[in-house]
Amino acid sequence: MSIAAFLARAASLERLGPLALATPQGNQLKSEVVAAGKRYKARIDAERRAGRKTTSCPPESGSLTPDQWLAHLRSYPVPIRKKVSVYSAFDALMKKRYPCPA
Repeated sequence: MSIAAFLARAASLERLGPLALATPQGNQLKSEVVAAGKRYKARIDAERRAGRKTTSCPPESGSLTPDQWLAHLRSYPVPIRKKVSVYSAFDALMKKRYPCPA
């Protein structure tokens, strides 16, 4: 899913507030982010096991609020939102939040 598609769906749910997550569409968006996180973690773990340098150095567990996630997605310029996937945006956010020591 692209950032543009994700944000369009999220915008239609925002009026529901916290109840948005109880809707099928809210669950779908949450699942999209969870899947991106799992895919990211699997890649980072594989890179570590192989002894390669990782693109970011996150802690074993962390948290990401919906507001932080949406703010990150909205930081992308509108013209490129259709070209960037949720997974790529998740990866970029982890690089920004958890850079590896130099």
